[in-house]
Amino acid sequence: MLNFCTLFDTKFLPYGLNLHSSLMQHAGSFHLYIFAFDDKCHEVLLKLNLPHTTVISLSEFEDEALLAIKPTRTRGEYCWTCTPSTILYCINTFGLENCTYIDSDIYFYEDPVHLLQEMGEKEILLTLHRYTPKYDETHLSGKFCVQFMTFKNKPESLAALDWWRNACIDWCYNRVEDGKFGDQKYLDDWETCFDNVHVLQNPGGGVAPWNVQQYGIEQKGSETYVTFEGREYKLNFYHFHGLRFLSDSKLSLCEYSLPRKVVALLYGPYISLYLQHYKMLKQLDSSLDLWLPAGRDLSTFKKNTLNFLKGKYNIHRINKFVKAWPN
Repeated sequence: MLNFCTLFDTKFLPYGLNLHSSLMQHAGSFHLYIFAFDDKCHEVLLKLNLPHTTVISLSEFEDEALLAIKPTRTRGEYCWTCTPSTILYCINTFGLENCTYIDSDIYFYEDPVHLLQEMGEKEILLTLHRYTPKYDETHLSGKFCVQFMTFKNKPESLAALDWWRNACIDWCYNRVEDGKFGDQKYLDDWETCFDNVHVLQNPGGGVAPWNVQQYGIEQKGSETYVTFEGREYKLNFYHFHGLRFLSDSKLSLCEYSLPRKVVALLYGPYISLYLQHYKMLKQLDSSLDLWLPAGRDLSTFKKNTLNFLKGKYNIHRINKFVKAWPN
């Protein structure tokens, strides 16, 4: 059994549903613990009753230490602050043998068990940013990305997790200060501080906008492959960091330059699935505050998005994905 936890609020509901869909399609035996970061998100998730999922409200999760510092953090900073606490909560509350934290805007293309098998007897799994050189921000954002991290229910792992939780409660802000940044820079020296840390080696895990420029990408039947440093791997997961549906006339894929085939093979289908979940959620509750068209219908957004993608990336494959988008 693979145990995952993630956290998001109402605005991120479609991303979270995309994540869950990818696990349903590609993961074997799994359970996903979702921390709903506002009441409306919790209400909707309970209505959806997603399979292999447990929904946890803030009232269940937040303790005195978190509530004490909550007013001092922005929404994003508080989410970062809570990350180690969500993992620890799942292990302790549900008696899990292991728990993997995953960001809500990643999408799996292959069973993540192939990544976790690398750990062997190690207790902690970390994921590199693996920056493309021109985007390298290791000195600012850290060597590791919190996007995919595993902790086992073992003494050293729990000690590291407890230390990280206390550090984030003490300081976790969206700025660089005294060698710290958010929740990530704390991880930089874990390979030397702890004996049971494994750094993920499979380049098919952790592909993201800040490193995808180093990869080749191909679709072979129903499977997606990436080439990294001359070797081919199955794509395990991609992190759709920075993808935002700003209005009925503005779409932001990310802040980095993306290869055209990546947009066609990854972003097209992901956006299509997002729109299906957006439409379903709006039908469930029309008052939901989600990232998408100001005009409250999809037609203008689809037209403008198609023009944007074709104009910027000039890829004919985008057409078939847009045609599949819901009306």
